[in-house]
Amino acid sequence: MSTRPQRRWLRRSILGLVIVLVLAAVAFFVFAPGIVERSMNEVTGDPIPEVSAEARELHGELAVADLHSDTLMWDRSLNTRADRGHVDLPRLQDGNVALQVFSSVSKSPKGQNYESNTDETDNITLLTFAQLQPPKTWTSLLERSRFHAHKLHADAAASDGALRVVETRDDLAQLLADRQAGDPVVGGLFSAEGLQNLEGDLDNLNVLFADGMRMAGLTHFFDNDLAGSMHGVEQGGLTPLGRDAIAKMEDLGIVVDLAHASHDTVAEILDMATKPVVSSHGGVQATCDVNRNLTDAEIRGIAATGGVVGIGYWDAAVCELTPAAVADAIEHVIEVGGIETAALGSDYDGSTEVAWDTSELAILTQELLDRGRTPDEIRAIMGGNTLRVLAETLPAA
Repeated sequence: MSTRPQRRWLRRSILGLVIVLVLAAVAFFVFAPGIVERSMNEVTGDPIPEVSAEARELHGELAVADLHSDTLMWDRSLNTRADRGHVDLPRLQDGNVALQVFSSVSKSPKGQNYESNTDETDNITLLTFAQLQPPKTWTSLLERSRFHAHKLHADAAASDGALRVVETRDDLAQLLADRQAGDPVVGGLFSAEGLQNLEGDLDNLNVLFADGMRMAGLTHFFDNDLAGSMHGVEQGGLTPLGRDAIAKMEDLGIVVDLAHASHDTVAEILDMATKPVVSSHGGVQATCDVNRNLTDAEIRGIAATGGVVGIGYWDAAVCELTPAAVADAIEHVIEVGGIETAALGSDYDGSTEVAWDTSELAILTQELLDRGRTPDEIRAIMGGNTLRVLAETLPAA
């Protein structure tokens, strides 16, 4: 039988262990998400070119649009200038960004690679738990995307009008008119990276549309029940559900995104598209021979729909983390598809390493000026083409 001192010692030991476990849990939930993001969304710190007064003045006149960032995946407010990652509202304003597309990542396979992935594992589940997201997001891909949509709307509501969610052509026109009048408001458009978040039910497209989704790619890093991914196992084309989804997206006013789709899927979507489509983020195989990047035939196909190709800034998109590499890819898009097909698609905050964040986008304006591009051409590349596509495809009101 334990003596009284032994019992007291045992109680103190148990209490101490509980306190240690509680503190460890608190530390995990407070610090782990930030540590993870810092390790996955780095800015190299390499020297970047200086921006001339001429380029900075021109950049200040642009309506810059970026077709893809994954910032909503991370546990931080868009309204606060962060010491990690690539995008937040203050840095968007510093970079003179008029419109940022914010994508929802609902599932990402462990050991993610560009060659072949199954849908059997997922990294996002642990992230939803570590960030203390609502329990329904722990098991539902649909609810994860709905949570991301809610984050965007909540941040916009808390921004004192500095961030505005764009869902219609009227929203877009008002945003651009207000910016022209001197208001530095930034537009945010909600997208989805892979329609596995439909969970096999096409009616969930209506749910996500009601939440504000206005752009979506059918696949991410694995084949799903709509289409083959460039990084999947089968890498096939559209399924009947995928074909129905494309038709319904066009009817609703949701922009079809070809990023991550297999070559067969891209070809089949281009064959049936009746509205402009986009490749939101990536590169071109002519300047960076990575399988996820577009062939010349695919660039021409996107151009034929009136769509755009968004060029990213990370290594697998352009092979070198330099403004020159980004401009090389842009120049190839122009050569193959015309000036009206070139656009920006950073993939900021998408587990990517880049050489500059969104506050420093004037370096691309400088690079394009140095290559002899006219101010009107630069306006088109840096955002005008993307804004035209959205004006043609978003629902009217």
